[in-house]
Amino acid sequence: MATLSAIAATSEAIIRLLRSSYDPTQFNNASLDFQVYVANDFLNPMDEGVSLLLYRIFQDGTSRTPPGRLQPNGQPGPTKLPLELHFLLTAWAKTASLQHELAGWMMRTLEDNPILYPGLLNSYKPDVFYPEETVEIGLAQLSTEDLFDIWDVIIRHVYQLSVPYVARVVRIESTLPAVAGAQVQTRLMDYRNGLVGS
Repeated sequence: MATLSAIAATSEAIIRLLRSSYDPTQFNNASLDFQVYVANDFLNPMDEGVSLLLYRIFQDGTSRTPPGRLQPNGQPGPTKLPLELHFLLTAWAKTASLQHELAGWMMRTLEDNPILYPGLLNSYKPDVFYPEETVEIGLAQLSTEDLFDIWDVIIRHVYQLSVPYVARVVRIESTLPAVAGAQVQTRLMDYRNGLVGS
């Protein structure tokens, strides 16, 4: 499973996917920027391009693995924390028409590439994700009120065209060593209280 850098690696992978998919000839040779943003970046944003803001992280309860799950060798494996990463993609442009074109392009690009593979996920930092791991990207549900609340907090009522997405499932592996309990030596049957091991 993924290391502690998984959240950063996933955000960077999405931006790298968009950057590598961009064809300037589709936009009159416009020179676009692609960046992962924090809230302060919205006070002095790029002129034209796409930004990604990670605004919420949830635990994915449907993918949670019980602690101490056994590996093929019979030893307990490290616990995994499954996460959903909720982010906004914002289209930046000097004109409304270019902003709208960028929004359509970035949405189509992610729809065409809904799975992030290890080659892309590990381009930020090597060996963050295992070779068999992937992360799925999809459109998220976010009410208009919630979307405006985010913008109200970030830059006080100045709204830019944004689309909510979710990346799932990012599983961060524990760095604590797995502790194996002692093997059961004897089984005793107590008909009053059930089966107990000692």
